[in-house]
Amino acid sequence: MDQARTTISKIFNGEPHSYTRFNLTQNMEGDNSQVEMKLSSDMDEEVGENGVGDHSQNNSNRKPYVAQKLGRTPKNLCFMAATILLIFIIGYLIGYLVHRKKEVAPTCAASAVPFEVPPYHETGAAPLMDWDVVKKLLADKLNARNFESAFSDFSSSSHQAGSPGDEALGKIVHKKFRENGMNAWTDEHFIKVHDPPASGYNKFTFKSESETRVEGYLSYSATKEVTGAILYAYYGQENDFRMLKDRNIDLSGRVILVRAGRISFAEKVANAAKMNASAVLIYPDRADYNIGATQLYGHVHLGSGDPYTPGFPSFNHTQFPPVQSSGLPQIVAQTITEPMATNILKKLGGSSVPQEWGGVTKLGDETDIITLSVSNELAEKKITNVFGVIKGFVDPDRYVVIGAQRDAWVQGFATSTVGTSVLVELARSISEMVKNDGFKPRRSIVFASWSAGEYGSVGATEWLEGYLSSLSMKAFSYISLDRIVTGRSEFKVASSPLMNSLIKNALDEVKIPSGGATLMSQYGRGNWENTITEPMKLDNAAYPFLAFSGIPSVSFRFTSGNSEYPYFGTMLDNREKLNAATSNQVPQMAEVAARFAGHIVLRLVHDHLLRLDLSKYDKIIRTRVAQINAKVKDVQRLKPDLLPKSLTMQWLISASGSYSRASRSLASDIQNSDLEDIEMCRVLNDRIMTVERNFLSPYVSPRESPFRHILVGSGPHTLQGLLNHLEALKSGEVEADLFRNQFALATWTIQGCANSLAGNIWALDNEI
Repeated sequence: MDQARTTISKIFNGEPHSYTRFNLTQNMEGDNSQVEMKLSSDMDEEVGENGVGDHSQNNSNRKPYVAQKLGRTPKNLCFMAATILLIFIIGYLIGYLVHRKKEVAPTCAASAVPFEVPPYHETGAAPLMDWDVVKKLLADKLNARNFESAFSDFSSSSHQAGSPGDEALGKIVHKKFRENGMNAWTDEHFIKVHDPPASGYNKFTFKSESETRVEGYLSYSATKEVTGAILYAYYGQENDFRMLKDRNIDLSGRVILVRAGRISFAEKVANAAKMNASAVLIYPDRADYNIGATQLYGHVHLGSGDPYTPGFPSFNHTQFPPVQSSGLPQIVAQTITEPMATNILKKLGGSSVPQEWGGVTKLGDETDIITLSVSNELAEKKITNVFGVIKGFVDPDRYVVIGAQRDAWVQGFATSTVGTSVLVELARSISEMVKNDGFKPRRSIVFASWSAGEYGSVGATEWLEGYLSSLSMKAFSYISLDRIVTGRSEFKVASSPLMNSLIKNALDEVKIPSGGATLMSQYGRGNWENTITEPMKLDNAAYPFLAFSGIPSVSFRFTSGNSEYPYFGTMLDNREKLNAATSNQVPQMAEVAARFAGHIVLRLVHDHLLRLDLSKYDKIIRTRVAQINAKVKDVQRLKPDLLPKSLTMQWLISASGSYSRASRSLASDIQNSDLEDIEMCRVLNDRIMTVERNFLSPYVSPRESPFRHILVGSGPHTLQGLLNHLEALKSGEVEADLFRNQFALATWTIQGCANSLAGNIWALDNEI
């Protein structure tokens, strides 16, 4: 470039006697021409008239060329100007490109890759915002005033699943998602549910008294009329029935009267059915509910989803043969009010109740006859799930799902209004963080508004069934927002053990706006796992995600003590009752709940690696295996004919060890990996995601045992089922061969999970 500038300067500065020599050589052997330009001064030696001189002599083998001295004619000046312009343009382009490389390259590197990248390695990752900044952005965007507005939007006096009110709320949610700039869509299902009788009533007649009509009802109850003797069974738990059986009380054909609470309606009915009872009456006892003559509503399907399409989705026009879930009861079930139950209880005869039950004095005898008639009607309804997504910048095909139930039996303020409001406010807040504040989630966030939650998470389960093969590979967590505020004195969390460390981190970092204390310091007295965590129950909205689909899940709630919120499933579930339970702090509690849920969501989409704790399952498996080992030895000692010494625990212990080694190996791989390598992180995250899914037993049918998870699921295939089986073997109630079969299948399920966690096939632990 400097040489070009010097030459041009000489020309335009008018140095005397300078001239241009323009040589043209014609290639006589072809059609191409060669042009040669030379700049010189008067001090150069003059060449002869033939233009060849010494140069020609040194190249005797080449064709002679003609050289002509150019004068300062207009034509020659034009040639000079064109040449100078051409050189100037070429020099300018070269200088521009060199200058651009020096300045632009660092800028691009800094904006595209905010961390240090090894040579010849490019991640293409989105800029990683500092986690403290992410937390502050979320906290600043959530406030109690916004929740008051959301409560107003989603409060409704009638939004039962499939009703016009439910559909109207779904449209509002869809509109909110679109206003936030999210991609929104809907998912329709056609489900079957039981409605109360269109004409007539569900009713009962006790002894010779007049007929009593009942407005409340239990969907999916058998529909018929039965007559039998009343028997009081406390809460209807398995141990309650065991106590009655230990007293040699015959339960066959009896109409069981039980309190509401402690376990779900469906579990109470299933336990009674195992005892060959003919019907179940459920009432809200004053000690637990104190709701007077208020009617109770619910369902008794021991499972989730549409029980008439078990294991597959309830899409319209599907040609599946008629089939029913194994969780549908074959006996009658009905709710009654507290005054109705009190009238029955005070007239019962028979033996006294166990002392620890308290309250009621008599169990009932064969003369306490009652006739119960249930005539609910089966109806098909169209329900709509509503979704919105914030797409990730690195792994958009991996996503966390956060959802809330939208429907309710009547008003359902605590049941659905609060959860839906938190869902929409979180969607707005995180969308604004992405649009306005530069936050770029690595993975996607799916927001879901479910319908038909009151019938047993029907909307959510049908979605899982419809897209199970895709979700099992891509959805890595689910956060439930159902029933998250029912009080303020206690905080409870139920989750997959994989999410243990993630939850602890959220408890340590999420602050309560009013006092500035963290959730851990406010509620985690002593050992936080003892005071805050609780088992995930069958009727928990997150349970089908965990036990049916193998997706790590979490649900949480602010509550008042250990007592249940008494207004779920009643007409009293309104803002007034929730205000009383929270000391008029509903918006403030909703804000804290949103912070906690948002913290978990953002942590899962912010970090390079998923914060899922594999070591927790290792401890659980070891504990269960030790318990099974002790019981096997106990049965072998007491009943050697049922379980011979040839039945060894070696393989189950070996499978447990394989999982332990595989989890430690993965932890070591993480420590030795470059976490800024996108592909490496993706491989490690995929290995982590397989853990929960591989605990689903592949040896049981989703129709017969939908909750296939061997550690947190339900059924004889689980490790808890093996313990129950061993207990039953002592009394000779079950066959030993059945236990041995389930024992072998559970062993290989654990080994299969360990194999998948190990990664490559050559890294498998093949001791079994």
